[in-house]
Amino acid sequence: MCGIVGIVGFSPANQQLYDALTVLQHRGQDAAGIMTAHEGEIFLRKDNGLVRDVFQQRHMIQLKGNIGIGHVRYPTAGCESSAEAQPFYVNSPYGICLAHNGNLTNAAELADALIREDRRHLNTSSDSEVLLNVLASELQRVGDQRATVADIFAAVRAVYRRLRGGYAVVAMVLGHGLLGFRDPNGIRPLVIGTRDGPRGREHMLASESVALDQSGYELLRDVGPGEAVFIDEQGRMHSQQCAETVRHAPCIFEYVYFARPDSIIDNISVYKARLRMGELLAEKIRRERPGHEIDVVIPIPDTSRTSALQVAQRLGVKYREGFIKNRYIGRTFIMPGQEQRSKSVRSKLNPIDLEFRGKNVLLVDDSIVRGTTSAQIIEVAREAGARSVSFASAAPPVRYPNVYGIDMPAASELVAAGRTEEEVARIIGADWLIYQDLADLVRAVRHHDSEVAEFDTSCFSGDYVTSDVTPEYLARLQAERSDQAKAQRSSSGSGRGALKVVGSP
Repeated sequence: MCGIVGIVGFSPANQQLYDALTVLQHRGQDAAGIMTAHEGEIFLRKDNGLVRDVFQQRHMIQLKGNIGIGHVRYPTAGCESSAEAQPFYVNSPYGICLAHNGNLTNAAELADALIREDRRHLNTSSDSEVLLNVLASELQRVGDQRATVADIFAAVRAVYRRLRGGYAVVAMVLGHGLLGFRDPNGIRPLVIGTRDGPRGREHMLASESVALDQSGYELLRDVGPGEAVFIDEQGRMHSQQCAETVRHAPCIFEYVYFARPDSIIDNISVYKARLRMGELLAEKIRRERPGHEIDVVIPIPDTSRTSALQVAQRLGVKYREGFIKNRYIGRTFIMPGQEQRSKSVRSKLNPIDLEFRGKNVLLVDDSIVRGTTSAQIIEVAREAGARSVSFASAAPPVRYPNVYGIDMPAASELVAAGRTEEEVARIIGADWLIYQDLADLVRAVRHHDSEVAEFDTSCFSGDYVTSDVTPEYLARLQAERSDQAKAQRSSSGSGRGALKVVGSP
């Protein structure tokens, strides 16, 4: 999962891009990058680290221009080196910069075709670079000195015919404008915002609506599944449905964990969806545990707070903040590697003992993925003096790999895979454990004002909305992206290409 943003305006884009990336930081903490264009030149700054660390004043001054794109990275593949930080760039045709959120399920086949048939070189193992070169290859076929809007949409239609998986893309075509498009299933989010600039309408594309709010853009709408949006350098917006068939099924895990609660995605409020998750979870607890004897409900900060509050209210028990979070520690789930995730838990959360001592505690979290974080938190609660510690998940059991851009590549790393709730409870050390039902989760997220009829629930159900996810593909994914595989790549420092990036001071 990553965060992307693109801007076409009539004032410098650098500060707006920076501000947007800071509010999208929750989507990726591994690397950050910004590319801008001015008078035919491209300016780039990207590196590993948080937004505030990657960009200093001297870098911001050099990012000139009123058009640009930005990216925060959460790695699901590759060797996690600064060479794989985005945006990526190719100089032909025109000069194209691209930032991507998601995962291409046919990236290996595309990479092979690009090298053999398109005669293009790939420097990294990132599927984002693959996507960029597919787009460049299709734009190359236009052949004219300058591409028209119709040419750009024709290239995107060809791109859709070649790509599979979940993706949202922003791309800057030098001398032309800003392009954005979303996969035919709308798995990964992308929204459009506008505002009145000093010389006309300015536009922003971003992963979440909170990025628009930061700079005073008004949410116009979501980019539709299979739709491409092009904003030329004069600020005129063009859009076209480019995918031949669509099946709108956005990723439900966006609402469970990844998106900020103040975001609106596909006309669904993330905050209200999480409120409904808590309400339905409380109803299940009342059905299955009528004699629960819960004294206090305590959320695992931060994502579960909204759901936990509703659980406590519906159960008629106290809600308390029992953990103090060190806000300088990143989100545990999206850290690259199990060892790093495990080490961060105790440095991230510190208990307030008086909220635990002698009480029957119900901990509420948004989900349970690998289980190690949950186990450590339960251990901390017991050390703080809790009489009993139960655990409730606002999401169903995560039993299947996610192949569309979330770091759940191996079923063997998922604590609920092939296990019952009782077995998971024993592993994480809970007195009892309760999960949200999948039907209730879908009911919580779906809203009557949204046109979304279904969601990608693959990590819960094993039902993949694209038709190419086979057992063989999942086995290959596990071999390439498991924590063990990532550790081996990091130790060897190996990647695909010949380009070696040197750091700047």
